[in-house]
Amino acid sequence: MMSNLFKSGDIVCAKVNPTKSLKVRIFARKVYYCDVYNHPEEKEEVYFEREIEFYKNEN
Repeated sequence: MMSNLFKSGDIVCAKVNPTKSLKVRIFARKVYYCDVYNHPEEKEEVYFEREIEFYKNEN
């Protein structure tokens, strides 16, 4: 069984867009379904594990 690196509720970002924070909603069929953090009206984003990383706020 493959265990997923990120859990539901984790704050992550896409490696191609590290300034946009995402909240993991669910992990299903080997992909992560993420909501845009603090913007629930935006379309959810879907990524493979290799495409995301933990969000680091660098202000």
